[in-house]
Amino acid sequence: MYTGIFDTHTHYVHKAYNADRNELLGSLPAQGVDCVMLAGCHLRDSLLNIQLAEQYPHVWCAVGVHPKHLNDLAPDWIEQLRTMAMHEKVRAIGEFGLDRSFEGYDAEQQQEVMMQQFALAKELDLPVMLHFRDATGDALEALRQVRPKGVVHCFSGSAETARELTDLGLYLGIGGVLTYENARKIVEALPVIPDDKLLFETDCPYLSPAPDRRARNDSRNIAVVAERAAELRGTDAQTLIHIAAENGRRLFGIS
Repeated sequence: MYTGIFDTHTHYVHKAYNADRNELLGSLPAQGVDCVMLAGCHLRDSLLNIQLAEQYPHVWCAVGVHPKHLNDLAPDWIEQLRTMAMHEKVRAIGEFGLDRSFEGYDAEQQQEVMMQQFALAKELDLPVMLHFRDATGDALEALRQVRPKGVVHCFSGSAETARELTDLGLYLGIGGVLTYENARKIVEALPVIPDDKLLFETDCPYLSPAPDRRARNDSRNIAVVAERAAELRGTDAQTLIHIAAENGRRLFGIS
């Protein structure tokens, strides 16, 4: 069993865990998972993140508004987010960013909401959890302008993009996609990610590693991702788990 695992991006308030959420979260430390970060997608689940994190010493959280959840934003959404972000268990703003993968997206609104969350993170001196999909060019342009501290979650881009993002000081979250047969870009990019910019994540309940990609994911599967990463980097999984966990603790200010 591997030890010291830090899963830096999860969604344990998701309904997929309604039947056994407390049992699963409570069992993780005995299974090698020392720390978990919950990611927020909208105001409601950001608040639920805080309530869940309060129950466990090994669980921390982020609050934020995902680009797929902009249609019903309250007029005072940023003020609500600011209030939540001041809670002692909140260690990041996110996940937020740009997503051009679905019909009917509003590019202007996504940009505006993203920039407001960048500003809030800077105001509160918090790192960001970033979601970028089918928007690499616009994302890089914004990042060059803002230069935030934080992580690009679920990174699956090219080696060239990995170099540019890490040169900007950003961490890269690596998850189950690394184990997929068609994951050519991230397989090529993984070896060029600097040790001090590597994070492991599950994005659970999504993105379970191969071979059972349809299964509900959870933080224990970091072990599978770490083993594949170790193959690509010519090292061992426990070493990478330790490095990534230290990086996560440093980024999110968790001792």
